[in-house]
Amino acid sequence: MIKLRATQQTIVFTLFMLMFLGFSFFLQGFAQVDNLLTLLQNVAILGILGLGMAVVVIGRGIDISMIAAMAVPSGFLLQLMQNGHSVGAAVAMAFGLSMAFGLLNGWLIAYAEVPSLFTTLASGLFLAGLGQAFIFQLEVVQWPTALDAVVWMGRGSFAGIPMPVIMFGLAAALLALFLQRMRAGAFIYAMGDNPFSARATGLPTRPITVLQYVLAALIGLFAGVVMAASVNSMPTRIYNSTMVYDVVLVVVLGGIGLSGGRGGVVNVIIGTLLIGTMLNGMTIMDISYSVQNIVKGVVLLAAILIDSVLNPRNEETAQQGDI
Repeated sequence: MIKLRATQQTIVFTLFMLMFLGFSFFLQGFAQVDNLLTLLQNVAILGILGLGMAVVVIGRGIDISMIAAMAVPSGFLLQLMQNGHSVGAAVAMAFGLSMAFGLLNGWLIAYAEVPSLFTTLASGLFLAGLGQAFIFQLEVVQWPTALDAVVWMGRGSFAGIPMPVIMFGLAAALLALFLQRMRAGAFIYAMGDNPFSARATGLPTRPITVLQYVLAALIGLFAGVVMAASVNSMPTRIYNSTMVYDVVLVVVLGGIGLSGGRGGVVNVIIGTLLIGTMLNGMTIMDISYSVQNIVKGVVLLAAILIDSVLNPRNEETAQQGDI
């Protein structure tokens, strides 16, 4: 007798297919090609951010600062260009800010041993405040014409597929290569599976932890540039939105266990498709934004409960504290 083992990934993919088929049959206009392409384009940025969150969660952490890491460095890039700086100098300074932010998060978590939840909550608030007080002159920073050479990252299409979706696919492929083919990726899985054993066997757990948060910050910068190119500006106040909960929802719902050491890029893609389908369907049904937040909150809670059943916390996980 063959026993089929239900994983969170298969459950979520089944739910996605059922929801997609249901909306296709019962919601007028949902299955149209234009609407499906719009659906994909609308969740591409969310998917890219989900990749950054996935790197951290696989290693048994969490990054609540992802939205600030997206908005502030990319907005800083646009602001520098608006102020007359050269492309090279602006890119270098924005990249440096993103790197410094990731290094700060990683150092506080790996060496100062501050729990990742509290570290990234505080650092995200700090970065957002830094942007408000000293960087941005307006709440919406316009896309400068001097960067039009890379505007294709967020506009237009290739073979009929919107460019933000292509950028999501490119980032997903590169991250999959890193996690599956590189030694540092294997170390992240080992740390997430059992950090004490990983440290006892001599793995460089502290530097790898720093690497996780640097990668998350750089992925956030990439997502910000793609978003700014697609909408011709960076609305910096987005770090005050509930978008970070959508990112967590993508990762957890997709099947990346909060106990660490499980999941990958495929889970992020599945989670992104499900959330995109759900949000698009609710928009077509003209459900208010407030009610949509209620639905997302219930779904996130259900996903966490499913994760706790399918990926039970062991003794080592319980000793980790916040996540």
